[in-house]
Amino acid sequence: MRVLVGISGGVDSAVTTYLLKEAGFKVVGLYMKMHRGVNHTENLKKIEKLSKLIGFEYYVEDVSEEFEKEVFRYFVNSYEEGATPNPCAMCNKVIKFGIFMNFLEKFECEKAATGHYVRNDGEFLYEAKDKSKDQSYFLHLLNQDQLSQSLFPLGDLHKKQVREIALQNGFENAEKKDSTGICFIGERPFADFLTTFLPKQKGDIVDENGRFIKHHHGLPFYTIGQRKGLEIGGGYSDSPEPWFVADKLVESNEILAVQGDHPLLYHNTLVADSVHWIDQSPALPHKCSAKIRYRQASQECQIIKIDGDCIQVDFTEPQRAITPGQSIVFYDRDVCLGGSVIKSKSNE
Repeated sequence: MRVLVGISGGVDSAVTTYLLKEAGFKVVGLYMKMHRGVNHTENLKKIEKLSKLIGFEYYVEDVSEEFEKEVFRYFVNSYEEGATPNPCAMCNKVIKFGIFMNFLEKFECEKAATGHYVRNDGEFLYEAKDKSKDQSYFLHLLNQDQLSQSLFPLGDLHKKQVREIALQNGFENAEKKDSTGICFIGERPFADFLTTFLPKQKGDIVDENGRFIKHHHGLPFYTIGQRKGLEIGGGYSDSPEPWFVADKLVESNEILAVQGDHPLLYHNTLVADSVHWIDQSPALPHKCSAKIRYRQASQECQIIKIDGDCIQVDFTEPQRAITPGQSIVFYDRDVCLGGSVIKSKSNE
């Protein structure tokens, strides 16, 4: 069987390719040029070395136009509207498991494979064995057709095992520290990157009583729960507790800031839209668990249908820093059911 592997130049895709070859598959690598700000030349040098080391053919496709239109504009527009988006989930849906699947026929492959840490039985998506690396949160927008064509060789491995395989076979970057954050931003300061695309529109930072504290640089440059970057000096309050963003008030262009583990940071209910189910929709109301951010432990909740594709989610325990624009992803034990986009939060 011929398998098309998404390769990036990193250790995870390298080990994925190796494991598939060892299992007897005919491997074809595909590197997709997405964002223009990424160093493709350096990545392709690593892939060329790997292809010679373990023996496989690879191809390069430019999908930067599609990435710009479907992922990057969504990213910028969401921040412009005051939300905090999840571009990785959108990229996986549209690019890495959307456009990527369209290349199966071109390269005469029957299956697709990536280095994501998830498990898959061809029908359902499961959390990875290594819970600290599980990426099901970012793959919740996939459908069963995509899953039926996908292989995830790293789903049953821990990251330590992946690095050991890479070391034993002399792979470049075997011990390189994992990258964090959004891939197309890289190591640049986030605010500096965003300033290139969005103008700074100053407004007020206020406390829970509406009192002015200082000016902010623009709502897109802050997110709910944020501590670093507020730069509120100790002279404003007698309390030594740090300040956090509790809310972004889009209509008045204000940021609500609170000190310490403040009750205004917690809510037990949210409303979400654009709900997507990997399988068919469960009968609502439905009790399950959910994550409102990557690497969060699953939280008990109940999903209630409102109208259209909008849902209300009631949590057993109040959740800290529920953030509009982010994904809420639902689970039944280790099965990823799907997810939705957070629109608002409340206490009911």
